[in-house]
Amino acid sequence: MTNSKEKLVVEVIAAHNLMPKDGEGSSSPFVEVEFENQRLRTQVKYKDLNPIWNEKLVFHVKDVADLPYRTVELNVFNERRSSNSRNFLGKVRVSGSSISKEGEELAQLFTLDKRSLFSHIRGEISFKLYLSVNEEVKDLGGNGIVPSSVNASSSTSGFSKKGKKVLQGQSLAMAAQQQQQQQQHHLGQVQEKNPTQQTQTHSKSLETKPEIKPVVVTTGPGPTIPSSGVSMFSNGPSEFSLKETRPQLGGESLQKDKTSSTYDLVEQMQYLYVKVVKGREISVPFGGGAELVAEVKLGNYRGITKRVSLSSNVEWDQVFAFSKDSIQSSMVEILVKESNKDDFFGRVWFDLNEVPRRVPPDSQLAPQWYRMEDKKGEKAKAGEVMLSIWFGTQADEAFAEAWHSKAASVHFDGLCSIKSKVYLSPKLWYLRVSVIEAQDIVLGEKGSSVMRFPELSSKVQVGNQVLRTRIAAASPNRSLSNPLWNEEMMFVVAEPFEDYLLVSVEDRVAPGRDEVVGRVLFPVMAIEKRNDEKNLTSRWFNLDSHFGNAGGESKIVTRFGSRIHLRVSLDGGYHVLDEATLYSSDVKPTAKQLWKPHIGVLEMGILGATGLMPTKIKEGKGGSTDAYCVAKYGQKWVRTRTVVDSLSPKWNEQYTWEVFDPCTVITIGVFDNSRVDKNTSNTAGIRIGKVRIRLSTLESDRVYTHSYPLLMLHSSGVKKMGELHLAVRFSCANMANMLHMYTMPLLPKMHYVQPLGVNQLESLRYQAMNVVASRLSRAEPPLGREVVEYMLDHDSHMWSMRRSKANFFRLMNVVSGLVAMVRWVEAMRNWHRPVYSTLFLVFFLLLVMFPELIIPSILLYMAFLGLWRYRSRPRHPPHMDTRLSHAESVYPDELDEEFDSFPTSRSAEVVRLRYDRLRSVSGRIQTVVGDMATQGERFQHLLSWRDPRATFLFVFSCLIAAVGFYAVPIRVVVALWGLYVLRPPRFRSKMPSPALNFFRRLPTRADSLL
Repeated sequence: MTNSKEKLVVEVIAAHNLMPKDGEGSSSPFVEVEFENQRLRTQVKYKDLNPIWNEKLVFHVKDVADLPYRTVELNVFNERRSSNSRNFLGKVRVSGSSISKEGEELAQLFTLDKRSLFSHIRGEISFKLYLSVNEEVKDLGGNGIVPSSVNASSSTSGFSKKGKKVLQGQSLAMAAQQQQQQQQHHLGQVQEKNPTQQTQTHSKSLETKPEIKPVVVTTGPGPTIPSSGVSMFSNGPSEFSLKETRPQLGGESLQKDKTSSTYDLVEQMQYLYVKVVKGREISVPFGGGAELVAEVKLGNYRGITKRVSLSSNVEWDQVFAFSKDSIQSSMVEILVKESNKDDFFGRVWFDLNEVPRRVPPDSQLAPQWYRMEDKKGEKAKAGEVMLSIWFGTQADEAFAEAWHSKAASVHFDGLCSIKSKVYLSPKLWYLRVSVIEAQDIVLGEKGSSVMRFPELSSKVQVGNQVLRTRIAAASPNRSLSNPLWNEEMMFVVAEPFEDYLLVSVEDRVAPGRDEVVGRVLFPVMAIEKRNDEKNLTSRWFNLDSHFGNAGGESKIVTRFGSRIHLRVSLDGGYHVLDEATLYSSDVKPTAKQLWKPHIGVLEMGILGATGLMPTKIKEGKGGSTDAYCVAKYGQKWVRTRTVVDSLSPKWNEQYTWEVFDPCTVITIGVFDNSRVDKNTSNTAGIRIGKVRIRLSTLESDRVYTHSYPLLMLHSSGVKKMGELHLAVRFSCANMANMLHMYTMPLLPKMHYVQPLGVNQLESLRYQAMNVVASRLSRAEPPLGREVVEYMLDHDSHMWSMRRSKANFFRLMNVVSGLVAMVRWVEAMRNWHRPVYSTLFLVFFLLLVMFPELIIPSILLYMAFLGLWRYRSRPRHPPHMDTRLSHAESVYPDELDEEFDSFPTSRSAEVVRLRYDRLRSVSGRIQTVVGDMATQGERFQHLLSWRDPRATFLFVFSCLIAAVGFYAVPIRVVVALWGLYVLRPPRFRSKMPSPALNFFRRLPTRADSLL
């Protein structure tokens, strides 16, 4: 591909507060920039922790359209001249989607990131990224690294040490940044025209206008601490924003290539597939007992099948996929050899130019027998191998189960964990158990020897879920052996039903010690199901009395008279909530006969990710990430394949879901696969980030292609872990059915006929999450518990000061509309604009004369306002908002509290400080609630005669007002009231009105508080 005319310019401006690494309290930093296998570096600033470069590094751009999928990496190093080596000072990786055009560039301040978890890094760096057609690329040297001198002499030599000290002594602001750039551009033009006066002009400008420095520096090496809060990882205003991408999807080339119709939301990826089926007539020189393998060799890549014992026919039946981008040879070889040995028994080779291309939806290519040749090139005694070879895309059926060339470094046990899979959540049911009463309970031997009042309770257990009733109270109408509870309990069970329901009656013989006096056990699969609110018939169950004998063994004595009264049912009319209600992806009832037809289809292409942060360190490779993606909607979970050792993985996998309700949310998470490395003992995956998309915010039949920032909140602040590229399309089959869904209840009927309590729903959601996690962990490859908990937001109910602030300001934003309306009416009353106030008064009198116009006017106003706002409607789906979440400016102690375990693991002093802070916040809330109660009690005491004189005045005023309102028409009363309220300020008094003074003097119950 020919290089485009536009060049990428990385203008490295300055750095601040770098880590000293030379052993003498300082560093000699330089910046090395890498882009598309091109590397350039700046000059070295010796003994300077706050260096200023102002150098431009210019790079070739192969294709401007691919820039959103490229990354620019800046590494800061310390040069050690004594040993001719360098120390790592930090790095910044920026996505190509943030590159601006020439003339629109802005200097941005980035926090330096660690290369690994063990790096000691601090400081910031500021630079600009933009495309230019006026810059020229300097030729690369032999090693591909050039110390940049582009504008170096004209921009760095003007900074004298004296001017630099002046800069460090100033407290500079980032708000003057645009003015700085104009001044620097003007200085550059003057320097080019008159280079002899360069130093004098620049030094003079520094002494008179020190605001041109683009980063904030301090006189000391310590970090700058903001006064109001700690702003964590503020990498520019567009760092956490949603960006629209325009990838070359398969659906855009349908007119040229009909093979893309199935995968039209992803980019086509070409693969060479080799399917090795079996072999026959393979002769082993040294007798039998050997284990044979087939090896597929393509350049430097080798794929080996499983080991098979030698027999008349050996069978492997494995598929190997080699990415076309990584093919380094024109020939592929298939070798049959003994395991753990280099010598082969036979081989077959193919020229890649002769390999056919499979075009879906054609059937799979039929494998054929090929005669192999031995080491001497003879085909007589080497045997035959059955295989097929073809070129295809990721739409091929063999793609999911194939061994991929990029996973060549994965050990054999970890191969199964890198394949793409589709999981189905188990079908969840609510199990309702009503414990009514028991009869003829016979106490144990220990209980019968001592005369005491029995404390009988019932315990119900399903799997690891245990609930207890209260201790039966004494009743004069019932004997002590016939306890009455009449309590209802709810459990979560999953199909297929493997658990048993255990109901036991226990007697508390001592504090903390209960003795079982009877129990009944039966399988869950035998319980009757119901789909509506009609109660099933209750049944009596015989209890088995269970005692322990002296020998330590247990015997079961059946006592016919002891029995328990239960009503047990599996409720299929509910939807078992396993997600947070706000982010629910499914609201269908459990019983399938209650389902309604689906209203649309959701299609998602998971394209890839860029700029991922390294999560592990591998030998010889440095920081690395083995990323895979998990998407969850309804009962269907999908997991992409794991792309090994890549910080910019490309998956290009497409999935489809049926949609039953548009007001649902799909969740997509990115994780690091820890099972790839056999040296890692921790099998829990590392969370990289999560994206939620609400389907109701998507337009029908439109393809949304965006890169979503992957944001993670750590104990040190919010961190961008990379960007996830998705293509989403929501197709609606019938718009009338879609609009009708907006009038239907969100949850099934049973949630409103027999509602469950809030605390009960939260407990059941936790149990449902445990059931789903345990079932999915039994799949192969397993979907780890940490993945399920992160996708289902298991900790959304935990206390967080940050979330509390965010919710408070959300509420203030809702109330702000009413506040703005009140201020507008107040402005009309104050007659600041007499013309508007006059028009408002005329309009008010018109509505009083024609009250039938009030409701139509309000509805017309709302309709026209909605039509007016249609032009500025959101064109992009919503994403994680760090400002709304109050994640950008947050106190470190609040974050530490949010990440604390439950119960707390912090020291007593820290807990005391947090408790005092919570008390102060609660005190303010207490005061507000008390003021609201005070105003309400004053209304109540208008007629309570608590203050006889005030009640007398109110009653007398009501009688007078009743006569007046009867005699005067209501329109006249409203018109006079409006004229009185809207009178000009010169006719009003600044003192409160008599009615308000009367209300404030009413008594309240606050006088009776202790």
